Amino acid sequence: MAVRNTSETPVYFADVQLVTESFRTLPPRRAGAVIGKTERTDLPIPYGAATCSPGALPEVRPATVVAHVATGSEQPHKVVFDVPHPDPLLARLLRDECSEFLIKQAASIEFGPDWKQSGKVMRGSLVVTRRGPGEVSLNDMGGTTHYIATPRSRPMGLLKAGAQRLEAPVELTPGRCDPHAFAEAKKAFQFPVRAAVDGGQERVVIVTPPRPLQDRLIAYAMAACGLGS
Repeated sequence: MAVRNTSETPVYFADVQLVTESFRTLPPRRAGAVIGKTERTDLPIPYGAATCSPGALPEVRPATVVAHVATGSEQPHKVVFDVPHPDPLLARLLRDECSEFLIKQAASIEFGPDWKQSGKVMRGSLVVTRRGPGEVSLNDMGGTTHYIATPRSRPMGLLKAGAQRLEAPVELTPGRCDPHAFAEAKKAFQFPVRAAVDGGQERVVIVTPPRPLQDRLIAYAMAACGLGS
C-alpha cells in the first residue's frame, strides 16, 4: 500500500487489511507506522489465497484497504481506502495463482525420484500425473537464480487423454558459483514450468523439488563449482 501525506501532521497507521473478492481476506496486519510528510511510503499488506474457478481465469475484482489510522493525539479510527480498479499488481497476482490452479486441476507436475550426476550435469525428469480430464502439454521448463534447466526437447511432452503418467527428461547445471549463494538463496528451487490443457493458453506452474533432492542438488552444484571442502 502506497501512502502519501502532504500535511505537516504525522499520520499513525495501527493496522492494514486488504479486502477483495479476488483473494481470501486475512486478519488485519499490525503496522505501527508513523508516516510523516512524504510523497510516498509503502506499507506491506498480506493477502490470502486467490479465488480461482475451474475452466477459465477470473477477472480481478475491486479491492479496498481497511486501516485504523490516527492523527495527533486522537484514537485510531477505521478508514476505508478504495484501490484504483483494475489494479495491475492484484491482476498479475490473481492471474499467476489461478493459471497454476487450472493446470493442477488436470495434472500434478513434480520432480521425478531418479536424479543422477553425469559429469558436471544432473540428469532426471519431471513427472506429470493425471488428476482430471484433458490433454496436458508440457512445453518448457525455465531455470532459477541458481540452476540452468535444459529439457531434452521442447515441447517436453504430451500427456494424452487416455494416459495417466508422463516423464520428461531434464538436465540441471549450476547457474552461479559464488560461495554463499546456495545457503542464502530463497528462490533457488522455484522452477517455472510452462504447460497447457487441451491446446489452450499456456500457463506457468512453479515446481519445487522435495527437500532431500534440494540437498543433493546443493551438494552437486558446490562440487561442480569447485566449492567443496
